[in-house]
Amino acid sequence: MRLGRALTALVAMAACAAMSVAAQLAVAPAASAATLTQVTNFGNNPSNLQMYEYVPNNVQAHPPILLALHGCQGSGPYLYSSTQFASLADQYGFIVIYPSVTRSYDCWDVSSPSSLTHNGNNDPVGLVSMVRYVEQHNGADANRVYVTGESSGAMMTNVMLGDYPDVFKAGAAFMGVPFGCFATTDGSQWNSQCAQGRISKTPQQWGDLVRGAYPGYTGPRPRMQLWHGTADTTLYYANFGEEIKQWTNVFGLSQTPTSTDTPQSGWTRTRYADSGGNVDVEAYSIAGVGHALPQNGMAALAIHFFGLDGGGGGGQPTSGGLHAVGAGKCLDSSTTAGTQVQIQDCTGGASQAWTHTAANQLTVTSGGSTMCLDAYGKGTSPGTKAVVWPCNGGANQQWLINANGTVTGVQSGLCLDVTGASTASGALVQLWTCSGGSNQQWALKP
Repeated sequence: MRLGRALTALVAMAACAAMSVAAQLAVAPAASAATLTQVTNFGNNPSNLQMYEYVPNNVQAHPPILLALHGCQGSGPYLYSSTQFASLADQYGFIVIYPSVTRSYDCWDVSSPSSLTHNGNNDPVGLVSMVRYVEQHNGADANRVYVTGESSGAMMTNVMLGDYPDVFKAGAAFMGVPFGCFATTDGSQWNSQCAQGRISKTPQQWGDLVRGAYPGYTGPRPRMQLWHGTADTTLYYANFGEEIKQWTNVFGLSQTPTSTDTPQSGWTRTRYADSGGNVDVEAYSIAGVGHALPQNGMAALAIHFFGLDGGGGGGQPTSGGLHAVGAGKCLDSSTTAGTQVQIQDCTGGASQAWTHTAANQLTVTSGGSTMCLDAYGKGTSPGTKAVVWPCNGGANQQWLINANGTVTGVQSGLCLDVTGASTASGALVQLWTCSGGSNQQWALKP
């Protein structure tokens, strides 16, 4: 009977790996002069993992770290060559660690008690040793360490955030299961009940499993981004909902999303933000897709969630005056809902103190009320008024502060524009077709 169970597990893991391989072959990173390098003697390594490091040519002076974890029967070099994380590292200057499992079944141990605890004696210990090595030998930033993975690597992403909330700031799990779901007591590494989505717990029960991994820990928790295809029959889609239960509970959040949108056809994104607008949990449901993630472009969204692209997705709001570059003035608000915003001389007052949250809202608190910058009437045509309105999580209240100095509406794609290219105090602000003009240039400054 034990042999039969073992063979069943191996077949399932092989299927998992095969599907993952097929999904990734089309998204190899762009060529680069930098190379993947194996590192040995990196520290405590109780399960004999291998470490590979990718340092881009344009690495930052004090770089962030991304730990990228392969699926069953994969390897670090395979994940390097089959996903877009290395090309994104080339673009943004962070370091990627690509570890490899060396045991015969090539899956991460997310089942044993020694893996599901802080400072245990299994894979997570070796993975943290790799992170510490890069911090010490590459001058990397210990306050910007992130983890991602696919399939078995996504399971381990959940485990790493539970075991080491003091090490990781955020994770992105592609096709995983909740922390502790795969736990076994018979020494096996495969939990069919969990894989098939037959384990359901309350949010509190799931959250307690995470909290129990590091008893006494009271610091901040890493943010989590979750991805799953609705047609996944290797790690069933039901696990996606259980992960959402778990991580929202860890953050003390409601199961009801603070916002829901459709970034692409067939994608449903739900976000779970705290009272300050920080998105602590973000979840992507991909309709009709099986065990075949990440697909092209998804890695970039994980990088954005971490904030590694400089796009403000790192969870912490950016605050200050929103300066209209062409006019030399600041965006000024009102306490009355529906009032069109305008530019005024910069005073540093509350009506000019804007916060760009991780939910991409631009909020202002004046007169004791917090309001959001809003495309009036959910308008998507040039000339739509930019007003203040009570925050509701709508797409017409989401804004991207772009590297080219523009501020664009997520819903409309239009630019925040000072009407008539005016430089006068009191000039009104609207949405308009992006033109590159100085009246569409903005800078959020503390």
